[in-house]
Amino acid sequence: MTSPLENLENHLEMFIENVRQIRIIVSDFQPQGQNVLNQKIQSLVTGLQEIDKLKNQIDVNVPLEVFDYIDQGRNPQLYTKDCIDKALTKNEEVKGKIDSYRKFKSNLMKELSDTFPVEVSKYKAIRGDE
Repeated sequence: MTSPLENLENHLEMFIENVRQIRIIVSDFQPQGQNVLNQKIQSLVTGLQEIDKLKNQIDVNVPLEVFDYIDQGRNPQLYTKDCIDKALTKNEEVKGKIDSYRKFKSNLMKELSDTFPVEVSKYKAIRGDE
C-alpha cells in the first residue's frame, strides 16, 4: 500500500499528464475532437477532486520562502541549497569567534600569570586546570 504522500504524488503526476494531453488537443483542435476534449476536461476535474480529498491526509509544512522562489521562477530545490550555504557561512563565522575567544583566553591567562602568578595558580588549582 502506498503512503499518502506517494498517493498524492501519483495523482499530481496524472493531473499534469492530463493537462499536457489537453494542451496537445487544444493546440491542434478539430471539431470532431470535442468529445475527447470534454472527457479530458472531466478527468481533469475528477483529478482535482481526488487531490482535494488527499489534502487532509498529509501534514507537510513548507517554508514560505519556497513559494517566493517559485514566484521568482527559481527552482524550489535551490532553497535547500541556499539554507545549507547560509548555515555553513554562519558556522564558519561562529567557529572564527570561538577561536578568537580561545586565543584571547590563552593570552589573558598568560598575561595574568606574568602579573599575578600566585593568584593565577590558585585559580587554576580551584578549576583543576593544573
